[in-house]
Amino acid sequence: MSRFATIIGTGHYLPPIERPNREMRERFGEVIDKFEASSGITTRWYAPDDWVTSDLAVEAAKEALKDAGIQADDLDMIILGTDSPDYITPATSVVVQHKLGAVNAGTFDIGCACASFPTGLNIAAGLLSTSHQMKYVLVVGAYMMHKLCDWQNDVMSFFYGDGAGAAVLTVSDKPGFVSSTFFADGSYHKHWGIYSGGTYEPATVESVQAGRTQVRFITPFPPEVNNEGWPKRMRELAANGNFDLQAVDMALYTQVRLNSIKLVQETLGLPMEKTHWIMDKWGYTGSACIPMVFDDARKQGKIKSGDLVTFVGSGVGYNQAGSAFIMP
Repeated sequence: MSRFATIIGTGHYLPPIERPNREMRERFGEVIDKFEASSGITTRWYAPDDWVTSDLAVEAAKEALKDAGIQADDLDMIILGTDSPDYITPATSVVVQHKLGAVNAGTFDIGCACASFPTGLNIAAGLLSTSHQMKYVLVVGAYMMHKLCDWQNDVMSFFYGDGAGAAVLTVSDKPGFVSSTFFADGSYHKHWGIYSGGTYEPATVESVQAGRTQVRFITPFPPEVNNEGWPKRMRELAANGNFDLQAVDMALYTQVRLNSIKLVQETLGLPMEKTHWIMDKWGYTGSACIPMVFDDARKQGKIKSGDLVTFVGSGVGYNQAGSAFIMP
C-alpha cells in the first residue's frame, strides 16, 4: 500500500492578554498608524508572565489532538517550530512532549522562524511515507517573542504577538501531501535576530544591559524577499506537484503584512477569496501564524474536503518553505 501523509486535525491557542494598537499609539505615536496601514495588524495578544512557549504549544496541541480524535500517547513524533524557545537547550519539543503526556513520541525542534510550519509539514510527510512504524505525527508552531523583546520601549514590538497552532498528520493510501519547496539566503542573517546568548556572543552582564540578548531589528528586508519570493515558492509547489496554480483552493502565507498577501495573490492571478488572514484580530504570531491561520480557515468552513491547500512561510535568516496538501 502506498503511504501518504494527510492532515486529520488542527488547533490553535490565543493567550488572554490583549495589547491593541491604541495602547501602542499612546507610547510610540504616529508610526503605529503607518505600521497598521501596511500590515493590517490592529492588536496582539500576550501570555501571562509565568507562561513559556511550551505552554502555548501544549494548548494548541490539545486542540489538534481533540480535532483528530486521538490521544497524546498515540503520537509517534512531535515536531515543534519556534524561534522563541523555552531554552537554548534542551529542545522545547521535549518539554511539550512531557507536558502533553506524549510518552511514546520522539521529538525535535525546527528553528527557521515563520518557515518552520511548512518545513515541519514536509518533514512529517516524509517520515510517514517512509517509516512503516509511524502512524501519527504532531507539527506545532509556537511564538512568545514579546518576552524576548523590550516590548514597553521597542516600537518593533508592534510585530510580536504570542500564540500557537498545531496539526496532526497520519497515513493514508491517497494524498494528502502533494509537494514541497525550500529556499534560503543566509546573507540576510544579520538583519533581524537575537545576537547575544549563543556562541557568537555568550551572554554577559554587559550584553544583557545593552539589550543584545533581546530580539533586535537591525536592517530592513527588501520587500522583494516576500513579494517576489512567495510567488516563486508557489510556482515551485505547482511544478513539483504537477498541478495548475489556478487549482489551488486556499493559499496561506506568513501573517505579517496584508498588503504583501494582496500583492502576491494578484501576481499569481488568485483572488483574495482563495486566501485567509488573521493579523487584523490576532496580530503577527511568527512561527505560529501559518498553523493558526490554517486552523481558523478550517473552523470557518473556508477549507473543505478535497481542497488543495498551499502553505508558504518566510522566516528571518532568511528561510522560505512551501508545502501543498489535499485535504481529506
